[in-house]
Amino acid sequence: MLPHYSSLKVAEQFRVLDAIAPGRIDLGLGRAPGSDGLTAYALNPQADTAAEHFPAAVRDLMHWLEGQTLVEGHPFRTIRAQPGGPTTPEVWILGSSDYGAQVAAYFGLPFCFAHFITDGRGADQALTLYRETYRPSTRHPAPHAAVCVWAMAAETQVEAARLFTSREMWRLGRDRGVFAALPSPEEAAAHSYSDAEKQRVERCGSVPSTARRTMSACCCGRWRRSTAWRKSRS
Repeated sequence: MLPHYSSLKVAEQFRVLDAIAPGRIDLGLGRAPGSDGLTAYALNPQADTAAEHFPAAVRDLMHWLEGQTLVEGHPFRTIRAQPGGPTTPEVWILGSSDYGAQVAAYFGLPFCFAHFITDGRGADQALTLYRETYRPSTRHPAPHAAVCVWAMAAETQVEAARLFTSREMWRLGRDRGVFAALPSPEEAAAHSYSDAEKQRVERCGSVPSTARRTMSACCCGRWRRSTAWRKSRS
């Protein structure tokens, strides 16, 4: 959620973390506000245009993290992020669309697709675009992608389904623009779902073995496609 913050502020915060734990810090950069519009404006009064400058903000942040001078003519060119050090955090671009994939590819950065936001829609397209347009960087000569998946697991199928009703009800509200607290399974059980809501609900709760198989199928399928793509390019 980089548009909420100053690139220099983020760079210095993560340089501090990296100084405390060298080589163990990852920094994920996303363009989406992650909240409603009012909250976005409360965090950044320029929220209406901040997302448009995401690529430039990523560029500046990377320069400050790596101790490099900002581009010629930049008003903050003389500023250096503190503290300095021999290592820098691992930067990832986070996204749920083609946009983030293209930003990651342009800067030669790892890319993580937010499967949990889109329920997988657009994942293959974004990851393919990322690999096809990737520009090798010194730190990452080859594309490196990951998929972030939401999962619910419990000791039994019945318990998993019961716990999942909380997210089920919350997700339906979020899709209507209602950003409420996560309801309890009891609150969800008391909710009367419309026929339209029932059609939109996809139960994902499962016992651990089922969750493991589902996750493996999702990730391994994309890994196989990635491997095939790399072989076709070699």
